[in-house]
Amino acid sequence: MTREAPIRRFLTARDGGARWAELALPAAGAPAAPGLPGVWVDPARSFQVIEGFGAAFTEAAAVTWARLGAQRQHDVLRDCFDPRLGHGYTLCRVHMNSCDFALGNYAHAETPGDVDLQGFSIERDRAALLPFIQAAQRVAGQPLKLIASPWSPPAWMKSNHQMNHGGHLKPEYRAAWARCYARFIEAYAREGVPIWGVTVQNEPQATQRWDSCLYTAEEERDFVRDHLGPTLAAAGLGHVRIVVWDHNRDRMVERASLIYGDPEAAKYVWGTGFHWYGEDHFDHVQLVHDAWPDKQLLFTEGCQEGGPHHGSWALGERYARSMINDLNRWTAGWIDWNLLLDMQGGPNHVGNFCSAPILADPAADALHPQSSFFYIGHFARFVRPGARRVLCASSRQALECTAFVDPGGSVATVVMNATEEPAPFALRIGRREAADELPPRSIATYVTPPD
Repeated sequence: MTREAPIRRFLTARDGGARWAELALPAAGAPAAPGLPGVWVDPARSFQVIEGFGAAFTEAAAVTWARLGAQRQHDVLRDCFDPRLGHGYTLCRVHMNSCDFALGNYAHAETPGDVDLQGFSIERDRAALLPFIQAAQRVAGQPLKLIASPWSPPAWMKSNHQMNHGGHLKPEYRAAWARCYARFIEAYAREGVPIWGVTVQNEPQATQRWDSCLYTAEEERDFVRDHLGPTLAAAGLGHVRIVVWDHNRDRMVERASLIYGDPEAAKYVWGTGFHWYGEDHFDHVQLVHDAWPDKQLLFTEGCQEGGPHHGSWALGERYARSMINDLNRWTAGWIDWNLLLDMQGGPNHVGNFCSAPILADPAADALHPQSSFFYIGHFARFVRPGARRVLCASSRQALECTAFVDPGGSVATVVMNATEEPAPFALRIGRREAADELPPRSIATYVTPPD
């Protein structure tokens, strides 16, 4: 086995201030001590192709960004979207109509009974959302893969006559609602913002005090099969990916089973989206892949609920644990929730304040990156779209790991130590071997060049 290996190590640790710090491996190329725990990577055994990483453009994030000075605005865009100097986000989300992280309820088709959508308009999005997305695309140097998700149809299309507090889409408005997706996609395209995919409904089993709408599995299946799929196809938008479920992992297996069990519905569906709220159920992600390997998996939302959680280190570890476990179970892309929020964890029109990887203080014109921002970077900065996950295993549960090979042949291996003790281990990546010791509460990405 070749002992000398040009393995680059990038470290983030709770203690000592390291943030993506490139630090030489101790005794690089020296044989690992016998009996050390091991992290082992076989780059020849590859799995799913990675679509990318990113976060959500919400009205709250856009308004917060717009309140910053020009330099801080630039800093946010650089840190999130620059492919050389930042995370290089490529896969993002936007809400269609309002969500809780908008400044209030609104719809693009507000006029009751307007089934022909004569009054359809995205004018509200031009105030904050679209300028934010367009600025991000300029820094990214390319259009983003943008997935659009509705939190609620217009109030007049729903059984409860309001956008909040659940309710169902009335059957007589399913065709008009499907046309809203097509109109939204077409309107965004005219603004230079192509839509890569849509989800049918954000969290279709949650009655929330904010924008929400309920779909049974049968209702979602029928809407996709009879309305959304055919409508997008007829509009020349059959390339836009349709993602079902878009809710927690706990019920994703049964939802996928019912929808994929109908061939006419399944033919329109690219894959299943899921969130992390509630119990982890990482096994359910694997079950969906095993049962329907031709369908994709996409993590579409996650954040720490209940306030901004300033300075929490466990926040970043929650992100990395989810990313490692989801990616190791065939997930093709991972999308965080709000790109940034204010110091309260908003604005939010119902007081549902949450964390974000970047918190901004517009009054002081200051940015406060959180641990989640640094942990996400250990994936997004080193695992680029088109990379493939490869076989990776650890001999200790305390060393959580995953690995990827990019099209050029270099390998990125991510290892996390979420314990309070140092974690020495032997790292073996193909023919290369090195010893390392991760500090307590730390994460590292190891990059090896092609053989």
